[in-house]
Amino acid sequence: MTTLDILPEVTCPPTDLWSDEPPLESDLHLQQIIILLNCLELLWQEKNDYYASGNLTIYYNEEQLKKRDFCGPDFFVVLDTEKRPRKSWVVWGEGGKYPNVIVEILSPSTANIDRNKKKNLYQNTFRTPNYFWFDPESLELQGFRLIAGQYQAIAANENGYLWSEQLELYLGIFDRKLRYFTVDGQLVPTPQEAELQQRQAKEQILLEKEQERQAKEQALLEKEQALLEKEQERQAKERLAAKLRELGINPQTI
Repeated sequence: MTTLDILPEVTCPPTDLWSDEPPLESDLHLQQIIILLNCLELLWQEKNDYYASGNLTIYYNEEQLKKRDFCGPDFFVVLDTEKRPRKSWVVWGEGGKYPNVIVEILSPSTANIDRNKKKNLYQNTFRTPNYFWFDPESLELQGFRLIAGQYQAIAANENGYLWSEQLELYLGIFDRKLRYFTVDGQLVPTPQEAELQQRQAKEQILLEKEQERQAKEQALLEKEQALLEKEQERQAKERLAAKLRELGINPQTI
């Protein structure tokens, strides 16, 4: 009998697991998650080394599977990974990677869990560097940074924005929605906003070109008017000179 024959059989938990999350609390939750996803997708359209999703189960150990104690953040980002579609995030199938950033959208039924149970899970088990929560009704925004194994509150800047060193972006409130802001405070647009900005920029260019064309036409008209007035003045002088000559007066003596 070989050593291999006496080794216990090793079974690996499955990695191709479907997400098992309950429906979102409200349209506000859905809209907020879509904004966070779409804005990041647009901003990072050249990047292929991250994964972002919302309301998707994160499977992190076998005990969790047995108890069906599923955990799906409202929104999360994993860095330095392959950007591709997934049914869920299975930690043991992703090289042991946990989210770098998690955002929970508070509701009356989940706020206590998000502030306590999930915060402890993300701090002690996931070791997620940045954790934020946002209440779309009260507009409460709180963020935490993992320092020496403990979450420390992130101080807001003068605009009330919270810095995420993982995303290299600020998170702040704009038009009652949680949005991203660049390091210099510029709002990261949604695809619709970016399309509108591009259309307005094109319209502005066309407007400036039209104004330039009209200015050239006006300058040409003014030049033609000046030439016309000069010609009329010349003709008037010629008529006057002719009249003086008829009267026997030399126009050059006047």
